[in-house]
Amino acid sequence: MSNFLTLWNEAATTSLGFFWMALWAFILGYIISSLIQVLVTRRKMQQAMGEDGPRSIALGTFFGFISSSCSFSALATTRAIFNKGAGLAPSLAFMLASTNLVIELGMVIAVFLGWQFVVGEYVGGILLILVTWLLVRITRPRRLEAQARRKMDDGDGDHDGHAKSWKEKVTSKAGWQQIGQTYVMEWQMVWKDVLIGFTVAGIISAMVPQSFFEALFIGAGGENAANPGFLAVLSQTLVGPLAAFFTFIGSMGNIPLAAVLFAQGVSFAGVMAFIFSDLVVLPVLRINASYYGWKMALYILALMLVGIVSVSLVMHYSLALLGLLPDFSGQTSMGEREFFKWNYQTILNILFLATTAVLLWFWRQGQKQQSHDHHDHDHGGPSLTDKVLRVLVVIALVWLVGGVTVPLL
Repeated sequence: MSNFLTLWNEAATTSLGFFWMALWAFILGYIISSLIQVLVTRRKMQQAMGEDGPRSIALGTFFGFISSSCSFSALATTRAIFNKGAGLAPSLAFMLASTNLVIELGMVIAVFLGWQFVVGEYVGGILLILVTWLLVRITRPRRLEAQARRKMDDGDGDHDGHAKSWKEKVTSKAGWQQIGQTYVMEWQMVWKDVLIGFTVAGIISAMVPQSFFEALFIGAGGENAANPGFLAVLSQTLVGPLAAFFTFIGSMGNIPLAAVLFAQGVSFAGVMAFIFSDLVVLPVLRINASYYGWKMALYILALMLVGIVSVSLVMHYSLALLGLLPDFSGQTSMGEREFFKWNYQTILNILFLATTAVLLWFWRQGQKQQSHDHHDHDHGGPSLTDKVLRVLVVIALVWLVGGVTVPLL
């Protein structure tokens, strides 16, 4: 019993430590994301993305880059763009860019995993878009596309019709209220994923033995774990998306889990495949099916899986060729890290928490005169996923509070 209580305390402390490590990166990323969303309009993007040519793909990628990183928000915006007449490939480019090429994700990856994974995320994200575009051109799913368009209603409006210029917004109280509201909405979209993801990462780090990872990811933790041979790397790259599929965790929540996988000796390709898999999780498949029908949803899932596996392998062997593959042996075990100490992270956390307080003040001011025409993020309505997430959030909170208070009992 005492052993379990010790592990419980270690798991809860590790979860909170992970969050403390990443807090400044989350806040900075969401501030930048909120500024971009409020100050940059998207009024003409649908007109510019009607074809599947290079210009439309580039625009889809750019608009995705300046958009939000929440997987569910990306799905809703992608649906709106597609519904307005954008081609399938540019719409998917937008979806991939808005979940893989965003600033805040790179910051959190840098905190937990190192520069190679940041390069993997951004270069791999661009390759993933190119591979998806190529697959759409090869498979030419015109009938599926037509069925999906018929299924969708035409109720999405354009929210930027009477938009002020960015200079007017940044110099007005109303503009900063809108930025504050967008910042709060960003957190409202991801906090459940983040809480559950960090809690699970702490539990896995403290309680799951090395042997489990070695059984699940063939070649993990061995002498040549960084590059254990092609078949082992391929199997890890296939297991990564499979492991991610059954989670409810979005792109931000799965980074600490990816750090745990890497610390346990999973190869670069396996970890990158896991990180890229935020768009092949079960809730995303269900939401896509409700938007486009099951045939199109499964087609998109197949495109994503082929892209994820092939791009992860290409990135892995490109780094191997250059002699730049990261080696997990240099990683400090998660349980041995000292999370709470006075260092640059603590100073940055204090500074950005103060900035958050200012934005929350603007948000509170805006709440008093909030109108219904503010762009909203659609999570697919109250669903089974939402209910499950709420239950998991309660369990996670009880677990964390209990784990931290165990030594006091």
